[in-house]
Amino acid sequence: MLPAVLQAILLLPWCLALPVLPATDLKGWDFVKDYFHHFFLTKKELPLLTEGEQIRFLQQLFLLDVTGSLDKQTLDVLRRPRCGVRDVADYSVAPGRPRWNKHTLTYRCLHYQSPISHEPSTVEDIIHDAVSVWSSVTPLVFQQVEGQEADIKISFWALAHGDGWPFDGPGGVLAHAFFPNSETPGVVHFDKEEHWSTSYRGINLFLVATHELGHSLGLYHSRNQNSIMYPTYEYQDPRTFHLSADDTRRIQQLYGRKMFI
Repeated sequence: MLPAVLQAILLLPWCLALPVLPATDLKGWDFVKDYFHHFFLTKKELPLLTEGEQIRFLQQLFLLDVTGSLDKQTLDVLRRPRCGVRDVADYSVAPGRPRWNKHTLTYRCLHYQSPISHEPSTVEDIIHDAVSVWSSVTPLVFQQVEGQEADIKISFWALAHGDGWPFDGPGGVLAHAFFPNSETPGVVHFDKEEHWSTSYRGINLFLVATHELGHSLGLYHSRNQNSIMYPTYEYQDPRTFHLSADDTRRIQQLYGRKMFI
């Protein structure tokens, strides 16, 4: 059972406070405190929880053995590359159900030089494949636009880029996105300094794009390790990728099922 103060804090909207990036060169308990500060708590709230409570919560969240001790397995999970969107203690009772109140959404790739050493169209092809993942199981229709306002705006940035959520270079935070009910709905940012790829080398852009687009459609993180909405990055072959049952169920709760004729 999570302490009452932790449950209350983590069910607040994730965007209430500006983040401080976790320092990956910190060791042990200092790294855990930094991780908690960035993804769950502010400095004001942090002293309310003991070291053991924080570690037990993280172990519970990532479905590890709940020991309250900072073992190698726990630290290894916390050091994985991951999404920058803050986590919620219990996603089944997450605040609100952010969603678009329409089924046709426009998207646009802007402010970027291709981060992948292929033709410039490679990034747009990958984004097309990623939005198609979500439209394949819902009535959502995605239309790419150029030179006009779009519902979903995709771009690549390095370090601080004006939204209060700075990137940290290769590794660490890969990308972040904003929910449909936020002040900047549909905005998706990728860390330009990651080693993006179309394969298992580096960070596969298709997998991260599919995850971040899930946020831009209204999905919170999932505790299901098979879900594309799991907070940390793990490679899957894009050629055989498909949404998990958890992903499909949750996106259909927001937008309904795709009707096949």
